[in-house]
Amino acid sequence: MTTSTDAAIAAMNGTSKSSTTSSSSSTSTDKAKDLQNSFLTMLTTQLKNQDPLNPMDNAQMTSQLAQISTLEGIQGLNTTLTSLLSSYNTSQALQASSAIGSQVLVQGNKLVLSKGTTQGGVSLDSAADKVTLTIKDSAGKVVQTQDLGKQSAGMVAFSWDGKNASGTQLADGNYTFSVEASKAGTSVTATPVQVGTVSAVVKSGSSFVLELTTGETVAFNNVLQFM
Repeated sequence: MTTSTDAAIAAMNGTSKSSTTSSSSSTSTDKAKDLQNSFLTMLTTQLKNQDPLNPMDNAQMTSQLAQISTLEGIQGLNTTLTSLLSSYNTSQALQASSAIGSQVLVQGNKLVLSKGTTQGGVSLDSAADKVTLTIKDSAGKVVQTQDLGKQSAGMVAFSWDGKNASGTQLADGNYTFSVEASKAGTSVTATPVQVGTVSAVVKSGSSFVLELTTGETVAFNNVLQFM
């Protein structure tokens, strides 16, 4: 997509959300004002009609005024939260639109071999003294295995030159991988992480979804890292 298209998407998303937020904020404010006015009217009427021989004591008056203050505080809080939400959505829209064309790390086990090279990763819950990578073709046949050796906890990156176990260069295309990790014979949780390229940004409810060139979609908040 072109830069102008990205800007248009961000602008449309921002305008739509702003309109909805503004309408919601206005309705909430009107309700709060109506409730506050009704409360003040009731208090005024109560003061006018009170028994002169038995007037409202200071404790009652303080309690009533405290409730009015609470209503004003809630109204102010709602306005502040609405403003913060609007700013957050605008910021997220700008971030999402600028992500088009970027590479991202997301959970997944796909490898896209292009021009004889591809990259992937694995997230280890804890340190491992043995990490083994297995790569399969689209038919599910194992074409290569790699010993990634001893690794610390966290993200471990790897690359593949597209060659099988015999050293033959394989065709570009889609492959999958799996990872097994262990320490002292005990299994270590290893989560596959794939590299994807963002091709489009789609608004989904109150959040954004990124479409990858592989055809997959991933929530903006589920991106592990922008590369």
